[in-house]
This record gives sequence, C-alpha cells and structure tokens, in this order.
Amino acid sequence: MKITPIKTRKVFAHDSLQEILQEALPPLQERSVVVVSSKIVSLCEGAVADARMCKAELIKKEADAYLFCEKSGIYLTKKEGILIPSAGIDESNTDQPFVLYPKDILGSCNRIGEWLRNYFRVKELGVIITDSHTTPMRRGVLGIGLCWYGFSPLHNYIGSLDCFGRPLQMTQSNLVDALAVAAVVCMGEGNEQTPLAVIEQAPNMVYHSYPTSREEYCSLRIDETEDLYGPFLQAVTWSQEKK
Repeated sequence: MKITPIKTRKVFAHDSLQEILQEALPPLQERSVVVVSSKIVSLCEGAVADARMCKAELIKKEADAYLFCEKSGIYLTKKEGILIPSAGIDESNTDQPFVLYPKDILGSCNRIGEWLRNYFRVKELGVIITDSHTTPMRRGVLGIGLCWYGFSPLHNYIGSLDCFGRPLQMTQSNLVDALAVAAVVCMGEGNEQTPLAVIEQAPNMVYHSYPTSREEYCSLRIDETEDLYGPFLQAVTWSQEKK
C-alpha cells in the first residue's frame, strides 16, 4: 500500500474546496482513495463559530451527548457515532476562533466523491473524511474516519479459516478507520499543511459507484447494548442539550 500526503495552500473559511482539490491533487488512478481532513471541509463550508461564542456552550450544542471531566476540564462527547473530545470543535491550523464539524458530513463526503470521479474520469474511487481522536489508556492522537464514499467499509473474515484451519467467528476488518489511521500519520498533526492524502493499492477493497446511503453510514456503528465497552459508556450519566 502506498500513501502520498498532498500539500496545499493555507485554507481559509469559505474557500472553494473544488479549487483546492484541482490545484493540489495529481491525476488519480483507478482504485485510489482520497483522504480529506475534516478541517478543510468545514472551513470551505463555513462551519465555523466566532469568538463571541462560549466554547463550553458550543460543545454542548454540537454534541449528541456530553460528559464533563472535572480533572482535565475537557468535555468527552458523542458525535457522529464516535467518542471525541469537545464534539470535534478545533482551534488549530485556522484563522477562525472555532472550527466545527461539517453540518452534513455524509452529504459532504458523497459530493466530494462524485465530483472527484467525474473530474478525474475514474470509475473506482474512494474518499474518506478524517479527524484525529484519542484512545482510552493510550497517550497521543490518531486518525479516525468520520465518513467514507465509494467502497465497502468492512472486510468480513467471518467463516474464513485462520492459519490453523479454524473458522473465524467474529472478525471484521474496519477498513475506514484503518486507512484513516495510516493516512493521518502521513498527513501529520502540526504545521505540515498536508490536509490531503492519496492511498493506492489498499488491500481488501470492494469499490462501488454509488453514494454512501444513510443506512450504510450507520452500519459501521455498534449499539451500546452490544458494544464490548457498553458497560463503561452506560455507567456514567451523559447530558444532552435540547435540539
């Protein structure tokens, strides 16, 4: 598998994402995956808030549910089916006080994918919108896929045999997050100014030419009642703002 980080100009609120992609991306080959930082999607869509907003109130408004951690002073939140600090609200690598998640991240990802397929005239192409998140019991951040386009998100090993001939009963490979982690390592977390990456020769990919449906988007999530970590998630009281 080959990952190429793509440098761009600095991105400001209400810039044209299509122009940035046109300027920065090389000619795309069939079966490539274009990885896009959620930051530049949000900026180009104007998903920002000004300095008059209270960050704590903004987090509560943006989060699906939130839990305030008194020791760290940070809000742990549920947003778009993942656990993420501060509802994904960020203040780095932008001239804006606060950058939010795109309002319709599924729609954003599908629009990017459809435009790239048409512009580069390729039939099989994937897109992943990424962010960075933390992992319990580990220091540091790593990438996560917020949404995807153009391929099946899971590779199913259930029923296949392991190295000793025993059938696998539960294993599914999460391609979206695995590719996001690898790409974000190359894209960086600081001032690299590489909010794009192109992945080639990714294994176990099944491409399709239709937009990701809401049903497929939600299929990657697991209900807390079935989640291995469900007892921890349900052992605390999460707060919610009225929408």
